[in-house]
Amino acid sequence: MNAHAQAQRAYTSASIPTKTPRSIEYEVIARITRRLRQSVETGQTGFSEFAQALHDNGRMWNIFAADVASHANKLPAELKARLIYLAEFTQVHTRRVLAGEATVDALLDVNTAVMRGLRGEGA
Repeated sequence: MNAHAQAQRAYTSASIPTKTPRSIEYEVIARITRRLRQSVETGQTGFSEFAQALHDNGRMWNIFAADVASHANKLPAELKARLIYLAEFTQVHTRRVLAGEATVDALLDVNTAVMRGLRGEGA
């Protein structure tokens, strides 16, 4: 390997963009949303995967709510209130889904809307 190739290789990793908190949040929501969708497609044979995906979705929203409620969080108060409401909605709706009283569609819609917001696409 010549010196030019070595130098190019050494600086390649430095050119990889650092992930922002916003992009990390997007990736987490996308991964959990994908798991929810896939577990719905497996039907009754994959109920344990479905329940785990619902649980993970709820945990994610609890973490978001705790972060938003922190005094250190600099989001506008109105956005904080909306996110806390979504976290509460997610918990209530998840219980309804597990009881067979509702479908997962609303949870998928909420996650998708938040992903759009994180990407700056609006509603």
